[in-house]
Amino acid sequence: MNLILFGAPGAGKGTYASRLSGLFGIVSIATGDMFREEIKKGTSLGRKVAEYVRCGKLVPDDIVIDILAERLKAREAEKGFILDGFPRTVEQAEALGRIVKIDAIVQIVVPEWIIVERLSNRRICSKCGTIYNLRYLKPKKEGICDKCGGKLYQREDDKPGVVKERLEVYEKQTQPLIEYYRQKTPIIKIENNKIDTPPEAIIDKIVEKLKKASILKV
Repeated sequence: MNLILFGAPGAGKGTYASRLSGLFGIVSIATGDMFREEIKKGTSLGRKVAEYVRCGKLVPDDIVIDILAERLKAREAEKGFILDGFPRTVEQAEALGRIVKIDAIVQIVVPEWIIVERLSNRRICSKCGTIYNLRYLKPKKEGICDKCGGKLYQREDDKPGVVKERLEVYEKQTQPLIEYYRQKTPIIKIENNKIDTPPEAIIDKIVEKLKKASILKV
C-alpha cells in the first residue's frame, strides 16, 4: 500500500506517519530525513544535495526524484510506503506518478488556531532533539530537557507570525495538488477540530476510512 500524507505544519504528520508505518508494516519516508541519509552516506546524490543545503537553496526536483526512486527500490519499501512532505508541487506529483502508483492520499485537516497554538508553544532540546509543549507536554524543569539536561529552544519558524505565513504557503502549494489527485487517486480526508485529540483516535479514523474505501484489505 502506497500512501501520501498531506497536512499543514503542526498537523501531526510525523506522528501519524510513524504510527501508520508500524501498524501497516510499511516504511515512512520524509524528504528531509531522506536528504540527511544521503548526505551521511556520502553518495554522489548526497554530495549534490549537500551543496544545495549549504547554500540554503531548494534541492531541484530531478535530484529529489532520483533519491526517492532509489529509496523506493530498497527492500524496506517492498510492502509499500508513506510519503511525508512530498510531493509539494504538481510537477513533482507528475514525476512521482511516472515511477510509482499511489493508492491513496491521506489529508489531515486541522484549524489554523490549533496549529498556531501547538507550534508557538513547541520547544526543542538543543542536544537530543526531544520535543516539548509548554501547555501539553511540559519539561519537569523550565527550559531544561528531562532526558539529557540540554537547553530547550524555540525555532524561529514556530513563532506565531511566521507560523501563519507557513500556513499560507502550505495552502497555496497544496490546493493544486489536491485538485490534481482528485481526478485519479482516492483522497481520505481526516478532520481534527480538537487540540487534545489523542493520536490513536486519528489513526483509528484513518484505518476505518482506508477500509471503507477498500484500500486497506481487512
